[in-house]
Amino acid sequence: MQPGRWTLQGNWLEREGLPIAMKGRILIAWSRDDWFTMITKLTFPNQDREEITLQYRGRLDAGDRCYTFVLQHSQLGRVEGEGWVAPESLIQRHWVLGDRQQRRSSFETLYRLNDDRYYLSSTNLTGHHLNSMMEATLERQTEQNT
Repeated sequence: MQPGRWTLQGNWLEREGLPIAMKGRILIAWSRDDWFTMITKLTFPNQDREEITLQYRGRLDAGDRCYTFVLQHSQLGRVEGEGWVAPESLIQRHWVLGDRQQRRSSFETLYRLNDDRYYLSSTNLTGHHLNSMMEATLERQTEQNT
């Protein structure tokens, strides 16, 4: 994904619940030595829910298709993950560190619509059971759409 400011808009779903509208902002930066940082803040307008913040740090060497990252999640704590870069998408898998009892993890796909728009589908699991999912459109902010 390109560096810069991104917006996110979509829905959050939980087992037995109705979809909940959500919005978010993402800041992505790349360093010269192929390290990336991504900071995400998700909010739930008109809902009495805590916002979710995520702070990623990882490395993708030029020409590679696989990468690893660490993530600090406001609700889950310390998380590790791996990702693959496919021709039209990014696929990521995360797992919560030190969580042997619940075995919480997630899986997400960011499908590239164009360089400035992605479609995100993400699911959170506890053990083998789905417990929530998110679907959203990400759009990079440019001078024309800020």
